[in-house]
This record gives sequence, C-alpha cells and structure tokens, in this order.
Amino acid sequence: MCLVFISNHTDSMNKYIDLIKQTFDFPTKEFHVENNELYFNGVNLMEIIKTYGTPLKLTYLPKISENIQNAKTYFGNAIEKHDYKGTYTYCYCTKSSHFSFVLDEALKNDIHIETSSTFDITLVKSLYKQGKISKETYIVCNGFKRELYKQYIAELLNDGFVNCIPVLDNLSEIDYYLEHVKVPFKVGIRIASDEEPKFGFYTSRLGVRYNDIIKLYEEKIKDHPNVTLKMLHFFINSGIRDTAYYWSELTRFIQKYVDLKKIAPSLDTMDIGGGWPIKYNVFFDYDYQYMAEQIVKNIKWMCAKNHTEEPHIFTEFGSYTVGESGAVLYSILDEKLQNDKELWYMIDGSFITQLPDSWGLNQKYIMLAINNWDNEYHNINLGGLTCDSMDYYNSEAHQFNIYLPKIESGQKQYIGFFHTGAYQESLGGYGGIQHCLIPAPKHVIIDRNKDGSIKHWLFAPEQTSDSMMKILGYQ
Repeated sequence: MCLVFISNHTDSMNKYIDLIKQTFDFPTKEFHVENNELYFNGVNLMEIIKTYGTPLKLTYLPKISENIQNAKTYFGNAIEKHDYKGTYTYCYCTKSSHFSFVLDEALKNDIHIETSSTFDITLVKSLYKQGKISKETYIVCNGFKRELYKQYIAELLNDGFVNCIPVLDNLSEIDYYLEHVKVPFKVGIRIASDEEPKFGFYTSRLGVRYNDIIKLYEEKIKDHPNVTLKMLHFFINSGIRDTAYYWSELTRFIQKYVDLKKIAPSLDTMDIGGGWPIKYNVFFDYDYQYMAEQIVKNIKWMCAKNHTEEPHIFTEFGSYTVGESGAVLYSILDEKLQNDKELWYMIDGSFITQLPDSWGLNQKYIMLAINNWDNEYHNINLGGLTCDSMDYYNSEAHQFNIYLPKIESGQKQYIGFFHTGAYQESLGGYGGIQHCLIPAPKHVIIDRNKDGSIKHWLFAPEQTSDSMMKILGYQ
C-alpha cells in the first residue's frame, strides 16, 4: 500500500496522523504512533534510524516465527474440524530469502525446506553441518534441474538424507537418479498446471503434462526396486486465493492424485505449492483459516468420493514466511517542484536497486512516514538516486495521490516501506553491482530477548566502493 487517498479533508483535519486515521482503522496490530513517531511491531523506528542511519533494511525476526505458527494453527484447526486423517507439513521456500538469519529463525519452528536451484543444496549441507537440520528433514527439490543440481541431489540421497525428495520436472530427469543413486529413494512429480487466463501462456513451462504422469510412473518408477513415488506436486503462480481459477485447478489436481493413487500405492503426499498472500496494504482482507479449511475439506471430500486414503499435505510458503518481517527505511534528501504541480521527495536510495519489485512488477508496499505525524501533509512523488527515469514510486496506475508530511524548516523526514522481506535482496543482486553503482544499504536485524525487550545488531554495513571496484576488476 502506498498511502493512496482521495483528498476530501477539511481545515480541521489536515495533519498527517488525521489523514491516516480518517482513511483506515489505525493503529493496527503492526503499526502505532507514539510521540509523533511510528512503531513497527512494537519497535521504535526512529531509535533504529538514530543508531544506524539511513538507508537501511531491517528484518524483524519474531514475525517469521509468528507467521509459521499461525499457518500451523490454521491447518491444524482445519484437520481437526474435518476429522482429516493425513498430517500437515510446513516447508519454507528458500528462494524467498536465502539469508542465514531467516533460515535460523524459521528452523526454530520444526519446519522443512523446499529448494529450487543448484546452490540451495550447498545451503542445505551447511545447515546440516551446523546441526540445524537432520537427515530426516524433508528437502523437497523443485525446479528444472541442470546436471550439477541433480548431482548434488544424488549426493544427498547417497549420504542418507532419507527425506530428500527430487520432484520430477520432466520425463527424463529420473534417469539420472536411477543411474547415480545407490540407495532406495523417493520422488515426487510436479504437474504442469494451467496458467491464469490473463497469463501469456496456457500451461506452465514447469512440470509434467497431466497426460504423461501415469505413463512416467508406469515406465520408469513402478517396477524399479530402488525408487518409490511419494508425492504429487501442484503449483500455480497466483498463489492460494479464493477464486474460481484456483479451486478449478486444485480440483483437477486432486482428481489426478486420486487416479494415480489407484496404481501407485506408495503415493501418500500432496504438495500444495503456491503461497499465501501477505499484507501489501493496510486494507488487506484474507481469511487464512477459511482457506485452510476449504483446502482440507475439498481434498477429504474428493478422496472419500473415490474411496482413496487421505494424503498428507505439504505447503511451500516463502513470501508468507519472511515477507512481513522486512522493511526499508529512507531519509528524504530534498524536495523538488518540477512544474506547477509535481512535487518530488528525493530519497537517499534507489527503488530500482533496493525494491526492484516496485518498478519491475509495479508492486505496491505499505508506505508510511516514520516521523512528523503532527505535520500537515501534501501530495508528492518519490524519486530515487539513479539517473534512470523509472527510478520513482507513485500511486497505482497514476490514478490517486501519495501524501506525506510537509517538511518544515530544520526538520528531517524519514519514510518506511514495509513487508519487503521476500525476494528484494536476491532480485536486486545483493552485494553485487547495481545501477549507477548505488551501494547495497546496511542491513539491521531486530529480535527480542526472553523478557520481551528489543535487541538489534548490524548484519551488514553499507556496501563499499572497494567491494565494487574488486568485482569490476579495478583491484
């Protein structure tokens, strides 16, 4: 959410804080104001800024555990309500954020891991060496796999990672494992689901066609002594949403599971890929409990109808796990009036390099002022530091306005973008070379002690010119 408002205020309601309260219910669970300053999950952001400066990215670790436990509760309630016989397993998609502090926090909650590319397996090996996962941890290996990815998977299997499950993405992938894995192992098959009607293609480029799945099982899995089919994997890009498209595709998937189960008795698990949405605006309205119940209810009903044992359910939540833990804080460097009506606030960072989804996908985040909530407000655009004309942030489709406090003489204005914890570092090329050599900002980790008090520390300082020159070959 980018604080998009239709201005209908009166003279008696012209403070920024009045505008926020007028526009939506405030304070919220995550945001409140004390002494003119914004708090995020109970953290005084001005204190963080005074300690570390801007620009900075932050990760509030307790939010990761909170969301994981919430999801487990939602599915646990659904399983109990519908007397469902299968179990629920929570997997974290490492591609959403590979940082060690994210995995460390997530793994405190008895979760498992989903991988998507070669060096995810290097990450898995590191976690095992540190004692943070075991050889019984589920490692669900997705993606179209190059030779080295398949080699690393085979090494895990041969090394005793009994719950490493390569999810077959095409008809020939299994040939490598049959040749190189020397112990009994389990596989999954990913179904190539249909894309949303508005998408550029009818069918996902990933996965095995519906019509080829039974043939794949019968020709390469059924009679081989070393391999058993454990999982059927389902994924759609839109995520888990209450739409006709989602329920139609899920129903089709369940039916294929039922059909395959009749000839593959070892099949006992459904992986419901595609994550839950997170709050990108303060008006967010999504009933997680209802969606969990509908998924469980639909699977149970179709299995009962077809006299099929109810499967275990896996989910792969990435953005839901880590997205709401993140924020990016900026200073306003200056304001520029470029014509009669277009006023710009220039930030001390870049949207292109630090929030790439905001310009690449037109993603809107929750954006709020950090201080000066008692000031009057006005309509502005936000500009980044690169020379690119696309380095800006404004309201969706240019239809409404963004408002922030007016900056009075001698004041400094700070703003924050919230729920930015998924994908932005990896898409922006963390620690590499950025457009106009804009450095990666410092990154601060925030956690709580056992008594509830807040602690924070610097994970990484702002990127230096020396590191860039080395990458570019000048040193």
